Amino acid sequence: MATACSKTGLRIAAGQHSSTGRKPVNQDFHGLYRPRNHQLVTKGIALAIADGISSSTVSQEASAAAVTGFLSDYYSTPDTWSTRQSAGRVIRASNAWLHAQTRQSRFRYDLDRGYVCTFSTLILKSATAHLFHVGDSRIYRLTGDRAEQLTTDHQLSLSSGEGYLTRALGLDHHVDIDYLRLPLAPGDTFMLSTDGVHDHLGDRDLANVVRDHGDDLDGAARALVDLALARGSRDNLTVQLVRVEALPLVRQREELQPQWRDLPFVPELRPGQVLDGFRIIRQLHASSRSHVYLAVDDTSGVEVVLKCPSLEQRSNPDYLAQFQSEEWIARRIDSPHVVRPFAIDRVRSCGYLPLVYVPGQSLRQWMLDNPRPELETVRALVEQIAVAVRAFHRLEMVHRDLKPENILVDAHGAVTLIDFGATRVAGLQELWAEPEADWPRGAALYSAPECFLGDPGTWQSDQFALGVITYQLLTGQLPYGAEIPKTRTLAQQRRLQYRPITGFRNDVPAWVDRTIARAVAIEPHRRYRALSHWLFDLRHPADDWQGGRSVPLIERHPVAFWQGISALLLAGLVAALILPGQ
Repeated sequence: MATACSKTGLRIAAGQHSSTGRKPVNQDFHGLYRPRNHQLVTKGIALAIADGISSSTVSQEASAAAVTGFLSDYYSTPDTWSTRQSAGRVIRASNAWLHAQTRQSRFRYDLDRGYVCTFSTLILKSATAHLFHVGDSRIYRLTGDRAEQLTTDHQLSLSSGEGYLTRALGLDHHVDIDYLRLPLAPGDTFMLSTDGVHDHLGDRDLANVVRDHGDDLDGAARALVDLALARGSRDNLTVQLVRVEALPLVRQREELQPQWRDLPFVPELRPGQVLDGFRIIRQLHASSRSHVYLAVDDTSGVEVVLKCPSLEQRSNPDYLAQFQSEEWIARRIDSPHVVRPFAIDRVRSCGYLPLVYVPGQSLRQWMLDNPRPELETVRALVEQIAVAVRAFHRLEMVHRDLKPENILVDAHGAVTLIDFGATRVAGLQELWAEPEADWPRGAALYSAPECFLGDPGTWQSDQFALGVITYQLLTGQLPYGAEIPKTRTLAQQRRLQYRPITGFRNDVPAWVDRTIARAVAIEPHRRYRALSHWLFDLRHPADDWQGGRSVPLIERHPVAFWQGISALLLAGLVAALILPGQ
């Protein structure tokens, strides 16, 4: 057996076999895909199995479409998405397509003859197994002489040998998908099967056959099918077996940027020096974490920015892994308000990040130069920042470090987000064996309250930071002062008081103040459910707001108001009739 950790990544052994059995057509379909590129890290290895319903003459087409479509489309989803997001989206899309095929066919009034199938998939990513399941195909984990069923059959039994599926792909326009994730260990063996096999074999049969065949998993799959046939199976039969031979190293981010491996640190640079064809003009920023330089690409004459990790961080593997992922992230963001990486076609001699140069000043400097901006100017800036942030959220990433220093404003008022060193990527987070620690990752004064309680942060944490920036643009102050970083319990945070903007400026409408107050609410569930909703409310008073006051219920919903009054009067009348009789 291979060792637990392997520098070559996740390694498996697999075997599979399918048979029509005693039926004329095989309505089962199965597949396995092991990528040979970076997607082995970001997406993992996927096995999928589907079983068409016997009452349909087209369900074999549904099975084939479900499996082939999944194995193609899953690997086409963004690398930044989590496994659950990627697989769930694809399975739901397949379900919608199959249901539409039935509705457009001659079987639209008879779903039992339409494009319907069961579906189960096992995805092995990093050191975790992800299971997705709909129907009565099954996924087992085999250990010694035990077979543990990991999925639940979505089937209702009417009598002995008779039943029907309560869940399947294509059965309805909506589908509920069972999801389970499990830690992996070397030697773990999983089996995917259709009911033609597992309905006729006991758990001990499954485990013993696989154990007796040792490393011959194809032979084990064939033996299981033959044994089920011998036991009287009259259905199609399919078995997939996969055994984990080796797990990848605990930290895999270096596999995403192989050009960074073993590169030395960039020495401190001075104007006039040349690094890999970049001529240094001047230093733009320096801190204990990074040094940033303005340079010119001698080949194209274009100005670029070189961001280099500080020498002080050379012994900090977490920081270096995050720094390396910045370029990986930048290449996946497509927004006019997010800085772009500068493409180079030459080998780097050191570890640095080349970015397109964006002329302008930081939002911090802009606020110092414009201490009392017009509300419309603030709206224009905030809306651009929100566009940048939403580009991250669509890819299931949380920026986590929104602050004025990370935002540039050019002479025309155009905004660019320039730093994502603290960004949390759902797809990459799954590569870590242990959860991240040391919250918050961003600037304390702009970090959401939940980050100080150990929460890694969600898109609503970014909404909080953007709300704080909006408040500060208008007032030069912070909505809770500098008190949030001092709190360590929810009770302490709930005692904090929002300071109304109207206390600093009387030209900002009270309904705008209320909108910002909701965006920076202490508890995430009290904030907006979508950034687009908040942006809309920044320009439009809410329906329950009128002339600086909440609109009474009688004006908003007069029918409901009078129904309530009538109910109260009726209750009073009944009480008056009953009480005298007592």
